[in-house]
Amino acid sequence: MTVYGVWRCSTDHQDQERQIRALQDAGCLPENIYGDKITGVSDFSNRPQLQKCLAAMKANDTLIISELSRLSRSFIGMVNEVSKLLEREINIKTLDGRLDTTAMPKEITMLIVSILGYAASQELSQLKSRTAEGRAVAKSRGVKFGAKRKYDKFQIQEIMQKRSEGVGFGTIARSMGMSRSTVQTIVNREVAA
Repeated sequence: MTVYGVWRCSTDHQDQERQIRALQDAGCLPENIYGDKITGVSDFSNRPQLQKCLAAMKANDTLIISELSRLSRSFIGMVNEVSKLLEREINIKTLDGRLDTTAMPKEITMLIVSILGYAASQELSQLKSRTAEGRAVAKSRGVKFGAKRKYDKFQIQEIMQKRSEGVGFGTIARSMGMSRSTVQTIVNREVAA
């Protein structure tokens, strides 16, 4: 019986060190700890380290994760993946203490997974809703989103002048030190305004 650990961070800005230390404290050897920096709603096939871990696991091995949402934030994804692991007779333990398949029957495990999957799915939905509300409030106050423009009004005027003279997008882009798509975006935005 081997103990494996899996961590997941949603963004490159998050640090996985806390999860890795907790997995080591729970008995996972460093060579048996896998992790991906990817969102929890991503398809399992897009998580190469998780796939590598699952491929290495055999019956009676144990998968330790900090919490079930590290496996998936999708209700269906969580239930499906836990079902597959249970069918392979792989045990699952969460460090938050909510799930330990070594100490409960499969039926109770699936009930708990269903409830936790629903809760994770609802949490993600609420997070998206709060984020959208916050963005709407910020927009109403005039906050601009996205990358700052790398050109000024004088460059816009020059681009529009050259375009009115029939100069092509690529030629304008090369002469201005911009990409063709940037020039096209500027022209399209100015024409629509």
